[in-house]
Amino acid sequence: MQKIDLYPNYVEPFHVDFTGRIFMGVLGNHLLNAAGNHSQRRGWGIGALNEHQHTWVLSRLSIEMMQMPRQYQHFQVKTWVEGVMKLFTNRNFAILDNDGNAMGYARSVWAMIDMETRRPCDLYSLYDGDILNYVVSEEENVCPIEGHGRFRFRDAQLVRTIDTFYSDVDINGHINSIKYIEHILDLFPKECFEKGIRRFEIAYKTESYMGDKLSFYKQEVSENETDIEIRKNVTADSTGEVVCQAKVKFN
Repeated sequence: MQKIDLYPNYVEPFHVDFTGRIFMGVLGNHLLNAAGNHSQRRGWGIGALNEHQHTWVLSRLSIEMMQMPRQYQHFQVKTWVEGVMKLFTNRNFAILDNDGNAMGYARSVWAMIDMETRRPCDLYSLYDGDILNYVVSEEENVCPIEGHGRFRFRDAQLVRTIDTFYSDVDINGHINSIKYIEHILDLFPKECFEKGIRRFEIAYKTESYMGDKLSFYKQEVSENETDIEIRKNVTADSTGEVVCQAKVKFN
C-alpha cells in the first residue's frame, strides 16, 4: 500500500468566519480526519485499536498557512507519517489547492495510550512494529515549516475562565483537542482575524474533562505573536494543572 494519502475537501459557508476564510478549528478537524482515515486504511484506526484498549492521543500540532481556504473552495489535505519513536509518532500534512499548489503545512505528534491505564504504549513492539512500514522520510516528502517550539511563561496574565460542557467532549471522554483551539482564538479581537492567522501551535500536556474549569493566561511575545497557557481547576489555594500551551502568530 502507498504511504501517502490525499483527501479532497470543500469549504461550506458555515465553515468560514466573517472574512470568508475557513475557521482554524474546522481546518484542524480536516487534518485530524485525514490522519484518522490514513491510519484506518493501514489497520491503525481508532476502531481497530479500541478492540485492544488502545487509542491515539494528539500531543502537538503546528499549522502554518500562506493562505487559508475560502468559502466554496475545493482543497486537498495530503498526509504521511514522517517518523516513529518508541512512544510518539510524527505525522505531517500539506494543505493544497485543487491545482496542487501549497496553501500551508502542518506538523503533529501523536501518542498511543492504553485506555485503562492512560499510559503511552511502546510503538516499536505493538503489533510487531507494523507502523514502521508506513514511514516516509523527509527526503521523500518535504514539510518545510519549522518544528514545534518550546514555551516559556514568565508574566502570563489571566484573561478568562470558562466551564466545560457536553459539546466540549470527544469520543475519548476528554475535552476535544480542537475545542481548545476554538477557545484560544476566542481570546483575540476581530482586527487580528482581518490580518489572518499565519501560524498556530499547540502542545497538549494533560487531559481535562467535562465539568473542569479552564483558565486562560496570555503572554504577549510581540505585536503579532501571543503565547497562551490553559490551566484546569485553578483556585485561590492552587495554581491548577497545565492542560495545554499554545502560540498564535497573525500576519
